[in-house]
Parts: sequence; C-alpha cells; structure tokens
Amino acid sequence: MDDQQIVREGLVSLLDLMDDIEVVGDAADGAEAVRLVGVTSPQVVLMDLRMPGMGGAEATRKILSEHPDVAVLVLSTFADDESLVAALNAGACGYLTKDANQEQIAVAIRSSAHGQSTFDPAVTRRLAAALSVPAVPAAATNQAQQPPPAVAPARRRVNPDGLTGREVDVLKLIAQGLSNGEIASSLFIEETTVKTHINNAFAKINARNRADAVRYAYQQGLAQP
Repeated sequence: MDDQQIVREGLVSLLDLMDDIEVVGDAADGAEAVRLVGVTSPQVVLMDLRMPGMGGAEATRKILSEHPDVAVLVLSTFADDESLVAALNAGACGYLTKDANQEQIAVAIRSSAHGQSTFDPAVTRRLAAALSVPAVPAAATNQAQQPPPAVAPARRRVNPDGLTGREVDVLKLIAQGLSNGEIASSLFIEETTVKTHINNAFAKINARNRADAVRYAYQQGLAQP
C-alpha cells in the first residue's frame, strides 16, 4: 500500500520474483487498503504510513480491528519517533525503511506471516530511545540536605505482571528481534517450550503480537537500547 504508483509497481515486480510470495493486490491510499483487505484476505499487508486521505497508521488500526489475523508490516521512508510509535500503537508487527533491499523485505514478509516481528536496526534504536523510561532528575527528589539513608539488605527484583524469570528472558530476546528458533537455541530449550512461554507472557502483559511485546520490554526496562 503506497500512494506512489512507481513504488507500488516496483514492489509488486520485486515480490513476484519470490516463489513463496503471492501479491493479491495493491492500493494507493489507506481507505482502499482497508477495502482491499476485506476482498482479498491477505496474510500480510505491506503498509506505507504517509498517504493522502486515510494514513497508514489509521488504516492499520482499521484493518486489524476488522481482520485481527492479518499482519501489517510497515515499509516507510520515515523512521521518526512519531511515525514509529503511531504505527506500533496501531498494531503493526514490524517496521522497515525503504532503504531495505529485496531480501530484507522478503524475509520480513515471511516472518510477519509466521507471527514474528522484524524491525530495521535504525528503527530498533529509535524505538528503544522513544520507549525507554527517563530517569527522574536528581533535583526533583530535593534530598540534597537529607542525611544518608540506612543501608538495607538488597532486595530481589520482582518481575512485572507476574512474569516468570524464563518469560522475562524470552521477552528480552524478542525485543532483540530473535525468532522462536533462535530463542530456543539461545536458552537451550525446545522451540515448543518457547511458544508456551510466549503465550503465557503475552496473556500476562496483554500483548497482541511481538510488536506489543517489544514495546512492553522497553517500557518495563527489560530490554536496553
């Protein structure tokens, strides 16, 4: 979905070269994208953000509200904080810039079709910066004149939302962009076990997809830029 015809035609030609990817339609604006998804029932929608009329973020939100099983992958010229956060809040499962090459786009589409997230490295860095919780300024505490506190025994960190240690480990690796197979190899567990941890973690944190999980991991400080 892109408002520039030459870009749409180029993407269609590129994707038609892939034996395992079938292009079922293309649209020039968000409203047409929403209509087309209802007609063609695709697995993955490749979405631009800035289009005339209904933009990509709004179109993504409408598509997912009507077709929750569809994965929306953003492919945009822009990677600013506003565009990125708007896309993820709308439910996009991944975000690439138009600097991505043919193989990167194809891999991202395949990953999206299997429920995995793909983020351009530059986008990941911006996402981390945008979602990291800023530290409270020391001046705000107004404790300069206070006596030093008594030293208390170190307390074990309590994971948020009742997550187990292993679920936290899995969320950290999801935030790094690892697939289920890569997570399994990193943690020396079976891929089916990874899927169980993901399902349990997603239920606890109310994540609809891996993009939600990435956002949660950064917001809770489980992942670092």
